[in-house]
Amino acid sequence: MRPTPSLQFLRPYTWKPKPVGPPNPAYLRFFHLARQQELEQANALKYPRLRHNGPPMRIPDFREKYAAIQQGVVAEEEVTLHGRVESVRRAGSKLVFLDLRGEFERVQGICNFGKLVDGTTIPGLKELARLLNRGDIISVRGKATRTSTGELTLQATHLPELLTPSLVPLPTKLVDDESRTQNRHLDMLVNRRTTDILRLRSYIVKYLRDFFHERDFLEFQTPILAGEAGGATARPFTVSAKTVSKDVSLRIAPELWLKRLVVGGVDRVFELGPAFRNEGIDQTHNPEFTICEFYHAYANLPDLISLTETLIRGAAAHCQTLITTKLTSLPPIDLAAFESPFQQAEFIPTLESALGFTLPDLTSPTALPDLLTLLKSHNIPLDDVTTNPPTTTSSLSQLLDRLAASYIEPLSAHAPLFVTHHPVCMSPLAKSFLCPKTGQQVSARTELFMAARELANMYEEENDPFAQRRKFLDQAAAARRVAAAAAAATGEEGEGGEPGSSLVIDESYVHALASGLPPTGGWGCGVERLVMLFGGTRRIGDCLSFGNLRNVVGLSSAAASSPPTASASASAAAAVAVGEKDGSSSSLEQEKEEGRGKGNGSGSSSAAEGQ
Repeated sequence: MRPTPSLQFLRPYTWKPKPVGPPNPAYLRFFHLARQQELEQANALKYPRLRHNGPPMRIPDFREKYAAIQQGVVAEEEVTLHGRVESVRRAGSKLVFLDLRGEFERVQGICNFGKLVDGTTIPGLKELARLLNRGDIISVRGKATRTSTGELTLQATHLPELLTPSLVPLPTKLVDDESRTQNRHLDMLVNRRTTDILRLRSYIVKYLRDFFHERDFLEFQTPILAGEAGGATARPFTVSAKTVSKDVSLRIAPELWLKRLVVGGVDRVFELGPAFRNEGIDQTHNPEFTICEFYHAYANLPDLISLTETLIRGAAAHCQTLITTKLTSLPPIDLAAFESPFQQAEFIPTLESALGFTLPDLTSPTALPDLLTLLKSHNIPLDDVTTNPPTTTSSLSQLLDRLAASYIEPLSAHAPLFVTHHPVCMSPLAKSFLCPKTGQQVSARTELFMAARELANMYEEENDPFAQRRKFLDQAAAARRVAAAAAAATGEEGEGGEPGSSLVIDESYVHALASGLPPTGGWGCGVERLVMLFGGTRRIGDCLSFGNLRNVVGLSSAAASSPPTASASASAAAAVAVGEKDGSSSSLEQEKEEGRGKGNGSGSSSAAEGQ
């Protein structure tokens, strides 16, 4: 039989940067084959079924139960711990120290030959110590004690059992962006912050559900596939369905479905689930994201603002407690910034004050050219508020949204800010009224911003079926005009290039409104935006289990393009561990902001129409 290549020789080179880049593919392959041969020669390349030879205990429960055990004391109860080996330290032929991690906590284990009661021989202990590697998953049966150095320890009474051998080396450090992206499972094992952000997401989702359940909201699940996607201005994904005679769309928001439920008598309803928008990727937007929306019958805008303050302030305190106790790699949250009441700014007066002139009548057919003329006459550079030629591709709502991004949203740099009463053209699903301060038609809508990023969107729902249908028609006509102007500017035919350019009026929703929607407050929030805020990260990909869509597609491509090795198992390990480049971009690179409206991606509520 061929001698086993030296793993000790290979190990330092497998994940060594060159000086910056992915791991060394050749060494990874050699390590895998050497490790496989080593285990086969020892008859240890096995994946046994789990057998509970003693009462199993979670490592967090073990640490909690025996936190007060004194030095030198050995507990009477024998327990079994399962976990992944973080390190193996050999102290002669009769003593082995292990660091075991499970459920995000660590505990030390000691295999002392003199304390083993299962008949293990010294050669048997030495063989196990030789075979165990960082990354292996094992089962240890023993008793709790505390060493002379004060370390809580499981003193083994039986030789540890190898449950799942690791065939690829587990790095001690992983900083290369491409390696982290294409090996997210290793990134989670090595970089505590990666895991803590994803854990924070889970805690935030639970907090949201508990918050609404405590206030007697019911959680409903609404369709993800439908004939038409409505509830927001965004380009949907369309898919072919064999069981129906037409293509169907993935939902861009659950809004219209949830309001139908309110019509049906569910006065307090919410949904936490995925939404899909066929648009760009940047640091704060991903085509697939998680949205939380609730609808509260007989609630007005002040009610929604008050409820939002309570929710955000409570979430900040809850997350800070988690960061202090469990998610210690995340930066602390400044709770003083979330003290009530949150500041408020009315859209039109605040924008007029910043621009230095009074806005034209924003309901006029000539509002867009009038506003552009005023901006030019006051020497306000249009490049700051639009990325396209404004006379051809910017709608009025897009221009106003970008003006707000430049002059209003930065006011939230240090504390939460409610931006209220948007121009009616920006919110076709909200009720509208004549503002007594400005004489403009505005919507009963509020957006919450923090650090110049949108967190939540809320408004009083339009429940007049005649007004709603008229607003749908106006929205569709505006979208067609923008698409036609864009096509004329580029010399291309068609109107499908802009989000919402092929808006279809949801007549079934208008018909449902005819049955009577009570005065209702609606609210929407991107879950990833909350995670980014409280987790201290600026990239949405950090808040998604496997990064953004570009990373997910790149991961599949990398696995498919890796070359075969000597065996099927070697091929699988190499595909996972090597992570060769396939030309796809890494999500951990700093993506450029694409200047899109907030009516897509992760953070905006479905109420962000026209953005």
